[in-house]
Amino acid sequence: DAGNRLRFQLELEFVQCLANPNYLNFLAQRGYFKDKAFVNYLKYLLYWKEPEYAKYLKYPQCFHMLELLQYEHFRKELVNAQCAKFIDEQQILHWQHYSRKRMRLQQALAEQQQQNNTSGK
Repeated sequence: DAGNRLRFQLELEFVQCLANPNYLNFLAQRGYFKDKAFVNYLKYLLYWKEPEYAKYLKYPQCFHMLELLQYEHFRKELVNAQCAKFIDEQQILHWQHYSRKRMRLQQALAEQQQQNNTSGK
């Protein structure tokens, strides 16, 4: 029904926003992570890790952030802008490494296919 679809869309968008460390810093500075109801909501959102829901997410790092948000110490550290900046930098480094590694794997596969085509003639 329309209500469930709206709830699904709102929760999907919110969970994906958790991949943004600057947004997490924003929430922390405004005291959301001190609110027991909000912390319980974060725990409830763990259902997004189930395959039937996870397939809709475009930013897989939100899973890791959602996991880390289950820990009070992590939630407290997010008040510090330097913490958010560090996480942001680490994400960028990970993406750069992943992109380079993926490119090398694709090149190696293309070379292997070319050799197979050449040797098969």
